[in-house]
Amino acid sequence: MRLYYCKALPFTSAAMAIAQIKNLQRRLGNLEQEAVAEISRACGHDLWQSLGFDALDVIEDPDRRARANYYYGQLQTVRELSEALT
Repeated sequence: MRLYYCKALPFTSAAMAIAQIKNLQRRLGNLEQEAVAEISRACGHDLWQSLGFDALDVIEDPDRRARANYYYGQLQTVRELSEALT
């Protein structure tokens, strides 16, 4: 990785910004893993990953369905933020 000096941004600030972005990417990765695990736990299987959001609607238990929907929203948000950073 190359670091470039910018007159408007001192070197230490640029390095800090890069470190903050890397830290944010790591945290987003952790949130994504958590969301995937919780959705799989609520569904009882990993098929939702290939079926998508529609697989969550067939969960009969309302509490499990609500938890799966919550984490699916978290997963979508994390993926959008991760895409914006790349």
